[in-house]
Amino acid sequence: MLKVAMIGCGAIGASVLEFLHGDPNVLVDRVVTAPDARVQTEAVVARWAPQARVMESLAAETPDLVVECAGHAAIAEHVVPALERGIPCIVASVGALSAPGMAQILEQAAQRGGTQVQLLSGAIGGIDALAAARVGGLDSVVYTGRKPPGAWKGTPAEAACDLDALTAARCIFNGSAERAAQLYPKNANVAATLSLAGLGLQRTQVQLYADPGVTENVHHVEARGAFGSFELTMRGKPLAANPKTSALTVYSVVRALRNRGRALII
Repeated sequence: MLKVAMIGCGAIGASVLEFLHGDPNVLVDRVVTAPDARVQTEAVVARWAPQARVMESLAAETPDLVVECAGHAAIAEHVVPALERGIPCIVASVGALSAPGMAQILEQAAQRGGTQVQLLSGAIGGIDALAAARVGGLDSVVYTGRKPPGAWKGTPAEAACDLDALTAARCIFNGSAERAAQLYPKNANVAATLSLAGLGLQRTQVQLYADPGVTENVHHVEARGAFGSFELTMRGKPLAANPKTSALTVYSVVRALRNRGRALII
């Protein structure tokens, strides 16, 4: 049985524990949480993973695998040290790698520890096809994201337009994935994932729309290169416990963990 330490137990982590409850191949037996979230985490763990110990640091713990579900800050605090100690890690908060040098920091930590870090596809699909297409040569990758106007509150979009008054779709950003991640860090995961699989942060083009005509998060990817071309559109339903998070992100974590514990995977 694969013994897993999970970093974070918010909306994503709690849902992952629920899905893995009773799984014969994967056991989450450690959950790392922030001090101010300990009481809430202990309640979730008691319900879905009573065998797990709640702690504030992995310290000298040696699980078979670490999975990060906590957000960007957890990468440097918990994932990097685990990699340096030779513990393989799975990262859900791929947007953190938009920060200058972070991808290199993770890669070098894994190299020093003689292990690997896996970046999850999260809310977007087609990552396997995009990464394969890069082998033959990619010419362009364009990502277009659409969300209801209310989803952009608290972002630079508020300075660009009156979100509450929109009656038609409004482009609130058009530029590189690198710049998009800087201006909209809470929406960086999909663009960063596509960039890392394809042309990189500077060459991946991003368009973001506040669209009163949609009720879901709509992701559209168009890629062209030596392989030909493909287009992918996904309409992601939000996670019930946190409308800002795609439900597919949770499923992506669960799939990755189950694949690590099975003999036959796809």
